[in-house]
Amino acid sequence: MSSSRTVIRGGLVVTAADEIHADVLIEDGRIAALAAAGTDAARSWTADRTIDARQKYVIPGGVDAHTHMEMPFGGTYASDTFETGTRAAAWGGTTTIVDFAIQSVGHTLREGLDAWHAKADGQCAIDYGFHMIVSDVHEGTLKEMDLLVAEGVTSFKQFMAYPGVFYSDDGQILRAMQRAGRNGGLIMMHAENGIAIDVLVEQALERGETDPRYHGEVRKALLEAEATHRAIKLAQVAGAPLYVVHVSAREALAELARARDEGLHVYGETCPQYLFLSTDNLAEPDFEGAKYVCSTPLRPKDHQDALWRGLRTNDLQVVSTDHCPFCFTGQKELGRGDFSKIPNGLPGVENRMDLLHQAVVDGRISRRRWIELACANPARMFGLYPKKGTIAPGTDADVVIYDPHAEQIVSADTHHMNVDYSAYEGKQLTGRVETVLSRGELVIDQREFTGRAGHGVYVPRGVTQYVG
Repeated sequence: MSSSRTVIRGGLVVTAADEIHADVLIEDGRIAALAAAGTDAARSWTADRTIDARQKYVIPGGVDAHTHMEMPFGGTYASDTFETGTRAAAWGGTTTIVDFAIQSVGHTLREGLDAWHAKADGQCAIDYGFHMIVSDVHEGTLKEMDLLVAEGVTSFKQFMAYPGVFYSDDGQILRAMQRAGRNGGLIMMHAENGIAIDVLVEQALERGETDPRYHGEVRKALLEAEATHRAIKLAQVAGAPLYVVHVSAREALAELARARDEGLHVYGETCPQYLFLSTDNLAEPDFEGAKYVCSTPLRPKDHQDALWRGLRTNDLQVVSTDHCPFCFTGQKELGRGDFSKIPNGLPGVENRMDLLHQAVVDGRISRRRWIELACANPARMFGLYPKKGTIAPGTDADVVIYDPHAEQIVSADTHHMNVDYSAYEGKQLTGRVETVLSRGELVIDQREFTGRAGHGVYVPRGVTQYVG
């Protein structure tokens, strides 16, 4: 590829560490230099392309460390492919995703990873990596974990939920944690007591409680807290760090905060749905609540303040989406008359950066914390930093020109995710992505998609760099 130079002029560069009025020089897909606007250094730059960012923010591309494209679940598949899902991510200012390859019981980690590489290869509009879902822990699996870490798959997800599908018992979890403690891998945990939840599901259905709202009632906050506590203790015994995914309940957050106060390397992620939606949505009439069925489930509204506080105090370090979309028509409807058959998951990969910017507008978090939660921390947590997650000389030129004043109304009519509803339909937001560069190439240019399937490349990851 011939040498190309882009200059972004006049914007406010916002990273997790700084806010500076600076021009940005991009050369051959990387950030080459930053210089204060109007200085001789900045004025001396020549370029093939100049982007005017006056009155705008210049921010790192978002890193969404929790997505499920084309994921099989409950007899169907997540409705976004790697092509449609990464295109929607780009529209929302996200330039890197870390998706989940799945080991099926009776198969190797390698078989699962190869299958996911085949799905994603040549399809993605933005860069991507993989975590590995570990469903079958035995000696062979543990040896494979070492090999995967060495080649850049450095995080492994286990489930205390979904008996018979992804579930690992405490012994299997402990063994995987011990291995991760030795090889530098990071265990990610879906922390819900699935064995107990299955009993409550069965009892609810026997009582004729079949509507979507009962999904939230049986997956109790206490059972999320109990599993979180247990995962923390197992990690402590194993001498391994722990990352708890999609924390939704204040009781579970309290377990994380307590562990962190004790100095343990325990980290937590939450998602926009837990910050902006609630059991009120699950209770919407005419089966509309099915749109909001995900696990961990939405909680009553009074959990939201605790989660926002956790984001401010750094007891929660990352906001990811757990993007796993299923269409209302034909997919969510599989659970009419039985909430336990509703495919679990919400669309959100396109909305995360904007929803978190709204939190900046509302005074819940600072601008720099927005970038920390959405870009820098996920990159650090999963071994992508500083290649991804910041704007500094030498980093990948994954850059978003963000208009903090633009008004938008979220709607399925205008979103780019391959799903027939929006979880945030009608929500008014201030702030919008205007232009997106991925490794220096325009993917979104002034609200027009100029990217292509296959531009995105697979990114091997280092071990976690997050300590704190």
